[in-house]
Amino acid sequence: MSVDGEAVRVKREADEPGWEVDPDDEWGVAVITTVGRQLKLRREAAGMRAGQFGAAIGYGEDLVYKVEGGKRIPQREYLDRADEVLRAGGLLSAAWEDVKKVRYPKSVRALAELEAKAVELGVYVGLSIHGLLQTPEHARALFDAWQPPYSEEEAESLVAARMARKSIFERCPAPALSFVLEEATLRRCVGGTMVWRRQLEHLLEVGRLRNVTLQVMPISAGAHPGLDGRIEVLKFADGTAAGRSDGAFGGRPTFHPKQLRILELRYGAIRAQALTPRESLAFIEQVLGET
Repeated sequence: MSVDGEAVRVKREADEPGWEVDPDDEWGVAVITTVGRQLKLRREAAGMRAGQFGAAIGYGEDLVYKVEGGKRIPQREYLDRADEVLRAGGLLSAAWEDVKKVRYPKSVRALAELEAKAVELGVYVGLSIHGLLQTPEHARALFDAWQPPYSEEEAESLVAARMARKSIFERCPAPALSFVLEEATLRRCVGGTMVWRRQLEHLLEVGRLRNVTLQVMPISAGAHPGLDGRIEVLKFADGTAAGRSDGAFGGRPTFHPKQLRILELRYGAIRAQALTPRESLAFIEQVLGET
């Protein structure tokens, strides 16, 4: 099959790595429904049937109906091909700017929005390596271990969402990022030896960035204020802040000054008990050498 002389492989729904629309995500539903309606109107105005249009852009007819019906989130490639075939002059391709904002779960978007605005971020994680520090392979191994298991599509979506949050490392000016990880998490070989070695190497790379402070809480440190669960403190350019802790305030995000002071006190105590950044990098290098 070819379109304008270019061979196109038809992608069935099983090949398409997009995601179903979350019916509880009102904003997401509205955006995807609007984009789907625009695609359908332009296809019909061009006099093309769904199957014909799908063949022209390299996707299956069933997927075309789902995208146009607001049941499926289109990928950027889908919109670009549709724009080209329907000669939309870039208008359909431009819809990606709206689609990409809702392609991830609502809870992940809310977290990413806070991280995107933060000028300072402090995080303690006790049971796993923080998502911002994970490699894609490490993240996928964690999602594959979940019970009940995620579908292939759900796992791909979650990994992509987690990796998208890492754009925080590319911001300019760079935010001040602080992480404290438990020693035990550095000794849990997640995903096999090669995946784990790459994860440890990635921690060393990130830990050497000028705006990142990475510390390890050794098992020998004993009890500390983070044993109830993760702690996150985010500060913004306008002087406001936000925080969350698994062991305080019902685990819900808080913006209350008094509660934030409690979280800052606990996080400060955790950092004081952890290894210094230099000692921590040396410790990770040691673990890597033993892996």
